Amino acid sequence: MKSHDNTLVARGYEMAERVTRHHAKSFFFASFMLFGMRRKAAFALYAYCRRLDDMVDVADGADQGAVPEGLAERLVRARRAVAELFLETPELGDPRMPPPATRASGGDGPWDPAELAALRDCIRRYRIPEQPMQDLISGMEMDLTQRRYASWAELDLYCYRVAGVVGLMMAPMLGCSAEWALGPAADLGRAMQLTNILRDVKEDLDRDRVYLPLDELAAFGLTVDDLRAGVVDDRWRDFMRCQIARARAYYARAAAGIPALSGFGCQRMVKLMGSIYGDILRVIERNDYDVFKGRLSVPGSRKLALATTILVRPSAVLPAPSEPEVSVPLLPTGIRTEVGS
Repeated sequence: MKSHDNTLVARGYEMAERVTRHHAKSFFFASFMLFGMRRKAAFALYAYCRRLDDMVDVADGADQGAVPEGLAERLVRARRAVAELFLETPELGDPRMPPPATRASGGDGPWDPAELAALRDCIRRYRIPEQPMQDLISGMEMDLTQRRYASWAELDLYCYRVAGVVGLMMAPMLGCSAEWALGPAADLGRAMQLTNILRDVKEDLDRDRVYLPLDELAAFGLTVDDLRAGVVDDRWRDFMRCQIARARAYYARAAAGIPALSGFGCQRMVKLMGSIYGDILRVIERNDYDVFKGRLSVPGSRKLALATTILVRPSAVLPAPSEPEVSVPLLPTGIRTEVGS
């Protein structure tokens, strides 16, 4: 790689670190378990995801079902830019060749050319697969037009596309070469996304989005109007217990894949992320399931305590459920809550 390329890649990694530090406090905190290039690669992958998310967030101001002019086409061009990262093309830093961000998007892609250079370096270094990166864009496309989810099957697909695939992207960088561990990697992403959804009900409502399965809300006798009114009664508590049990079932499945991570510090990093997000569920429970008055979070002191536990007890698993056994309860209809395959 030429010196010009090295400079561009280094600048891209620095930009990705700033994006991560600003937008992902828990992820950035957990990243201290990683070292050297793995930590930089984690930032590059996060920045890839974040830029896409920021690009589609403008859809929140549009009428329901309407896609802001040009946004769908920008996602198409983003797909092309990602595809080009996997081609044997001239180096991104070659001044004679415009970078993929410019060639594929006409200059209005979500990534800075330096970020793409770092991302491509990460892809080549750790053999990150293309399909999860493209699937993430499919998840962004769902966010453009879909603001309600009729069933868990619909929501599970969304959780996979916007978060499960992040686990698949991260797995090679974390030293995972075992195909059997990819399912648990995706399950951790699903668990974390569902945790976000349960925590952010009020924020999502303010954006006219409801990520909770409508059929399951109805099974507990709840409506979207109840959510808007911030109703916290036995119906809501039972519904949230059901969803939290589902999330914990995913965390339990994800834990099975941790031994497949061989990179130094990688198992600890994943355990810490899972523990921090798993602790959000406990915060929700301690707050009597009231997620309507503001965003609930895990205090920094608690994160530090979790990190210390993982450092001194490497055998600790993620995250310790509040119950001795992780169980998925029945809906009021007598149907057991689904957990995706």
